[in-house]
Amino acid sequence: MNKRVRFQDLGLKDYKETWDYQEELFKAILDTKIKNRRAEAGLDTDNHLLFVEHPHVYTLGKSGDLDNLLANEQMLDQIGATFYKINRGGDITYHGPGQITGYPILDLENFFTDIHKYLRFLEEIFIKILADYGLEGQRSPGETGVWLDVGTPFARKICAMGVRASRWVTMHGFAFNVNTDLGYFDHIIPCGIDDKAVTSLASELKREVDMVEVKEKIKTYFTQLFEAQLVADKIGV
Repeated sequence: MNKRVRFQDLGLKDYKETWDYQEELFKAILDTKIKNRRAEAGLDTDNHLLFVEHPHVYTLGKSGDLDNLLANEQMLDQIGATFYKINRGGDITYHGPGQITGYPILDLENFFTDIHKYLRFLEEIFIKILADYGLEGQRSPGETGVWLDVGTPFARKICAMGVRASRWVTMHGFAFNVNTDLGYFDHIIPCGIDDKAVTSLASELKREVDMVEVKEKIKTYFTQLFEAQLVADKIGV
């Protein structure tokens, strides 16, 4: 079992370029697993955690409804956004500056083979972070992600999640709204949920939040929950 996780902060990076990079890392882990099964090679599989901010982009999961994108091509041009239909679970979401998007590309056989537990651990990271800022993050029954004021008319999502897994290898991940321009969510029905709002850490605290501080908290809680060791990885896109 290899619990070392190679960590990279890619900064501001094009969505498609980052998606291609994810696929490259994902395939490399799968290839190692196939070699191990065929030749009993006993090779360790790698794990990765990527942080990135994307230029304005909307992504639609493989089971999502295109009608949840409310902007046509002309409107996307006007607001400087792009759109991709991708191979994760979930419906439509937005990524942009001020949002910490994280892509754990893990071989869960190095940790535990339970996708539901994996998602609950990702949610728990942000519940813990929100508590550090005096906010009560919650799970919403039947809806992946982290919310505030669940069960009230003021329920609002602060962290979206959507993953893909094959042979216990994961990709895609989470999007945590820190200093995000929430106006971009007006052009979609976020996650296909039309009766709840979206919020950000800055909106809740009424101040801009230090992104580096939040990233360090994500890394700390990730390593605690997954009992992992983060290793800085200089190789990137």
